Amino acid sequence: MYQITSTMAGTILQINVSVGDQVEINQEIALLESMKMEIPVESPGRGIVKEIKVAEADFVNEGDVLIILE
Repeated sequence: MYQITSTMAGTILQINVSVGDQVEINQEIALLESMKMEIPVESPGRGIVKEIKVAEADFVNEGDVLIILE
């Protein structure tokens, strides 16, 4: 099981996966905006999306869990 976390504080611009989706290593699963930059959030491993803990336009802090893979 992987917990994909935010690498910095910012706003979720886009979520590119849904619950039940198969995810591959380094697949872009979300897009984060921080300091007017768009930062892709990539999966550290393979798995199936079990839970999405954020929504588009949510503000997140560094280390917040965004998505859980199983």
